[in-house]
Amino acid sequence: MKKTHPVVEQSKVRLAALGKIESRTQFGGYALTVEKVVFAFINDDSLYLRACEAVTDYAVERPMEPLVYRKRGIPVVLNYFKVDKWLWQEPERLMRLSASALRAARDELETKYVSLRLKDLPNLSMRMEMLLHKVGICSVKHLYEIGAKQSWLKLRTVNKHIGLKTLLALQGAISGHHEAALPSEVRAELCAWYQKTLR
Repeated sequence: MKKTHPVVEQSKVRLAALGKIESRTQFGGYALTVEKVVFAFINDDSLYLRACEAVTDYAVERPMEPLVYRKRGIPVVLNYFKVDKWLWQEPERLMRLSASALRAARDELETKYVSLRLKDLPNLSMRMEMLLHKVGICSVKHLYEIGAKQSWLKLRTVNKHIGLKTLLALQGAISGHHEAALPSEVRAELCAWYQKTLR
C-alpha cells in the first residue's frame, strides 16, 4: 500500500478540528483515529463514518451504503456508512456527523473498559492477565494507554523469557487482531523494534 493515500489526507484536512487524526491500515483500507479511538474508515477511495444516532438520522434522509469487506471470501458488513458526494460538499454537516461518530466511539470504548477484563482481549490468557497485573497493568484501559511496547518492557522485568510472540500478542490485543492476523507493516515495525531492543 502507498505511504500516503489521497482520501486519507483529504479527510485529515477536512476533519482536522476533531483533533490529531492518525491512520492505520485495517480491513484492507485505513482506520482513522483520534487519540487511538477509531471513528471512520477509508475503503476503496471512500470515507465511511462510524454508525451513531446522528449518522443514522442522516441515513434516513439520504440512504448511505454500509461498509462491506471480504473475510476469507465472505462479505462482512461493518457498522460504518459511506459519506456521499453531497455530504462532502457540506463541510459543516460532515464535521458535525464526524464529531458525533467520534463521541459514540469514545462512549462505547469507555463502556468496554469497565466491563472487559484483560483476558477477554484477543491473544490474552488468564496467565497473561495475571502477569500484566503483576507489573501494574490491571485494566484494558491501562493496557491501551501505555501500548504494546511499554507493556512488553514491563513484562520483561519479571520474566526474561518473554519474546516476540508476546509483543505481537499484546499489539493484537490492543488493535483487536489475532496475533497471526496483524497487518504486515505493523508486524515488521514491531519485529524491528524487538531486535533493536534486544541488542
